[in-house]
Amino acid sequence: MSKKEITILNRPRRLRKNQTVRSAVAETFLSASNLVQPLFISKKSEPIKSMPGQSRLSLKNFEDKIKSLAESGLFGVALFSHVEDKNKDSHASYALKDKLYFEAIDCVKRLAPQLQVITDVALDPYSSDGHDGLVSSSGEILNDETVEILTEMALMHAKLGADFIAPSDMMDGRILSIRTALEENNFKNVGIISYCAKYASHYYGPFRDALDSAPKSGDKKTYQMDFSNSDEALREAILDVEEGADFIMVKPAGPYQDVIYRIASMGLAPVAAYQVSGEYSALMAAFEKEWLDRDKIIHESLLGLKRSGASLIFTYFAEEYALLKKKEGQF
Repeated sequence: MSKKEITILNRPRRLRKNQTVRSAVAETFLSASNLVQPLFISKKSEPIKSMPGQSRLSLKNFEDKIKSLAESGLFGVALFSHVEDKNKDSHASYALKDKLYFEAIDCVKRLAPQLQVITDVALDPYSSDGHDGLVSSSGEILNDETVEILTEMALMHAKLGADFIAPSDMMDGRILSIRTALEENNFKNVGIISYCAKYASHYYGPFRDALDSAPKSGDKKTYQMDFSNSDEALREAILDVEEGADFIMVKPAGPYQDVIYRIASMGLAPVAAYQVSGEYSALMAAFEKEWLDRDKIIHESLLGLKRSGASLIFTYFAEEYALLKKKEGQF
């Protein structure tokens, strides 16, 4: 049988033929400066069983970690507090007197001022109910009363040196309240990273283990978003930007890349995405079994989020990725 001559005018593979050409036409770039490393501050250091490689950090170990991150090139660190049960109550009152957390903010500002300090504003680490808001006697999550405490909390973090306040609670109106308080108290340059599309996801389990912050009763579906919805996320984004948010967050990240894309396409504000604990732990399990190539999958999973439209990515792989960037050619 003779070979049939064919004519192909357009051959996209010509632009994939070697690394030099592929690099020249690459559309998406990811660097350490796009990444945020979440860190857990606690009275004592101990590994988090459901998050291999991650630990609650005592202040001393936290200081060591910040020193190691100082020249990483990361955007910053997101701080989360593990609170002993004895300090939790139904009013989440310890949120306004968590000295260890306040010392952690100061530690970053002293040891690595180039890292942006992003503080978590929500009541679940401090509440004996395990909810992001105050709970009424009938089980209702109280919106406006919660916003008052969140605003006090945010203002305190700003006074202590936070660069960005990150309300993760999903209470209505909290961005406007926090932005107003910051403006009125001359913290005009403190940014807000709003968790505007935080879904009532099943991917949060390991994080709740890390903070011992699971709800004691009920669930979070009356304030976190229904994961069947995406139009609702657009409405939330518009509201939060109008109220003064500087970044708008989608959480979780990987299963919600369509939402990241839709919000980013609106051009309202830069989009942040949180590759959450369940995403991290699932990948770690696959790495442990050697089913996936660790370095390449970390790179691909994060680049996919950037390609979807995320300018900022919260990920437990941030520090590791910063080190991988130093071996740039391997991907």
